[in-house]
Amino acid sequence: MFENVTSDLAMNQACGQAEIVGRLMDALLKPQSVALIGASSRQSSNGLAMVEMSRIDGYKGRVYPINPNYSEIDGLKCYPSLDALPETVDLVVLAIANANLEEAFDGAVAHGAKAITVFGSAFLDNDVAPALAQRLKNKAVDAGIVLCGPNSMGLYNPGIGLRIAGFPSPEGLRAGGIAFVAQSGSAFSALAHNERRLGFTVCVSSGSELGATAADYIEWSLQQPETRVIGLFLEQMRNPKRFANVLDRASSRDIPVVILKVGRTAKSAQMALSHTGALTGNDQSFLAFCRKYGAVVVEDLDEFAATLQFFDQPRRLPEHGAFASMHDSGGERELTVDIAERLNVEYAEISSETRGRIQPFLDPGLHAENPLDAWGTPGNFVERYEGALNALLADENVGTAVFFSDIRDDYWYSAGVAQAVLKVAMKAAKPVAIATNYSKTTNSELALALAREGVPVIEGTREALLAYRHASHWRNRPRHVEAPAPHADATTVQAWRTRLSSGNDLSEHEGLRLLAHFGVRAVETTRVANLKDACDAASKIGYPVVLKTATGHAHKSDVGGVRLNLKSAEDLQTAYGDLCNRLGPEVLVSAMAAPGVEIGLGAVVRDEMGPLVVVSAGGVLIEHLKDSNAALAPISAAEALDLLKGLRIYPLLEGVRGNLPADIESLATLIERFSVLVTSLSDVISEIDVNPVIANASGAVAVDALVVAKPRKK
Repeated sequence: MFENVTSDLAMNQACGQAEIVGRLMDALLKPQSVALIGASSRQSSNGLAMVEMSRIDGYKGRVYPINPNYSEIDGLKCYPSLDALPETVDLVVLAIANANLEEAFDGAVAHGAKAITVFGSAFLDNDVAPALAQRLKNKAVDAGIVLCGPNSMGLYNPGIGLRIAGFPSPEGLRAGGIAFVAQSGSAFSALAHNERRLGFTVCVSSGSELGATAADYIEWSLQQPETRVIGLFLEQMRNPKRFANVLDRASSRDIPVVILKVGRTAKSAQMALSHTGALTGNDQSFLAFCRKYGAVVVEDLDEFAATLQFFDQPRRLPEHGAFASMHDSGGERELTVDIAERLNVEYAEISSETRGRIQPFLDPGLHAENPLDAWGTPGNFVERYEGALNALLADENVGTAVFFSDIRDDYWYSAGVAQAVLKVAMKAAKPVAIATNYSKTTNSELALALAREGVPVIEGTREALLAYRHASHWRNRPRHVEAPAPHADATTVQAWRTRLSSGNDLSEHEGLRLLAHFGVRAVETTRVANLKDACDAASKIGYPVVLKTATGHAHKSDVGGVRLNLKSAEDLQTAYGDLCNRLGPEVLVSAMAAPGVEIGLGAVVRDEMGPLVVVSAGGVLIEHLKDSNAALAPISAAEALDLLKGLRIYPLLEGVRGNLPADIESLATLIERFSVLVTSLSDVISEIDVNPVIANASGAVAVDALVVAKPRKK
């Protein structure tokens, strides 16, 4: 929206876009005055709920109900129109039928409102072009007005006690450090209208985002000193470049952004020409985008809420240190350990000194260890828990401590657990939390009291462990590093760009030359069209060799177009005769790479997020193994190593069953150089498939290449 607010930008050339966005968004999210068009005094109506909700949390600004049929609504003077108001309001809320939206919107613009919120869908049967929604967007842009919606369920700012809402909801919305933006009204309602353990700086149902987008709400939230974490429920990511900028800014300010995105599968895999294209038919591109810009991705609303809770506490994970947990049940401790292992949550190895400090607080028969079972007898359990938890948290190898206990309201023991944890948390510099092993424990009152003191109570073993894991990964997120330089000179890069801009795909022979020109080691290969030249090429390269058909098959092994380990001229002659008879005389003669671990390497350039590099288990079963990781190009060798370590087959590279370890450093460097190639030619490449890259003790080498050019624009 704000890229088009040219009048504001012209008047504020000295200001950055962030400041402009913040000032404009204040009218929407921190208004001093609000007009509610569509207000009503009719019981059980949305119009009455809108008026009641606006002040339920103690809003001190001016609220003006607008309806010509009433003189007063809910104790407030009601006005017949915006023209009758005693002042020009910051925010106009339109809670009226779609048929009346345009006229009311025009009235709000003429009134001079700085922001408008639209609850309706802005959809009309038998509409004219441009459609109503587009007309409203155009009007907002022309007037420099911030638009929330259409299809918004409202916005809440607990800090000023304001609720812009079209539906009734429970009182007691708690102020906190979570800025929550949802493109789904139901997701907005789920988190904002239930348990109060979540505390918010702002809650926004952004709707169709024809005006302000998620990026604008992030921008504004970063400028609020209360914001500790930003949570986004996304159905669509608009303007990825702008989105990347605000995520980058959030990461640099150490404010995590947690994203729950739906619709992450992609039909484009059905049209992919390469193995890599098929592998990226899932959400690899989105995950790589979030990884690059430091965002945390969660899978469902429970994990979302738990992760927001963990981040919304005054204590952050230290630079070093792993997980520690304390338990009041031996069986549930084992349950937690089992789940933690499946989730790859690393437990801290505590020192002998820490064990010595813990032991005096344990009953006989219990052992000082991590995870710690601290339950014995009820005697002095509060003091014993406090002492043991303090000692555990103080260990230099511990980054956070979570007490797993199924606490419930109105139970003296649970109150004691809460008291012990709170005492520790009040003095701690590291994160401290309570987690239940069962998500249906009835602890709303106790959890709310602890939340107000900055101690999260997270429901469910898995959710608590995932929340910690997300925080740990975010702490260790890759920071910006200088992009690797190309290993090809400008003339070479331009020559390949010119070749690919024709829209014609590269042959395998050309593809291998392309790799070599960018410093990606590839097998020596010669293209020939008769047996004599094939024999000459093999003699020059040196036996054993590989023979492949060179005619128009993307996946040569699927048509029997590859003959490996030809050790003599006789072998070559037999293989050539077969390929020539079935697939044509043109063949490739290549050096036979030494055995090793087969790695798939590829790239797709499919959307605005940028070119995607994919590393996977390679070979003929590449698509079936479903073992892959991806990152946005370019990447460093260190980032390439992280991708490799995330593969299930990574142990093979380290050497198993007597095999020597592969030269993993050379493989990572090869991937880095490949990523630079992809970045340099991303405007003319659609897909690249290098399968396999063979990695062994002597290095890594590409033995096949499929390069798909972008179609030429007509």
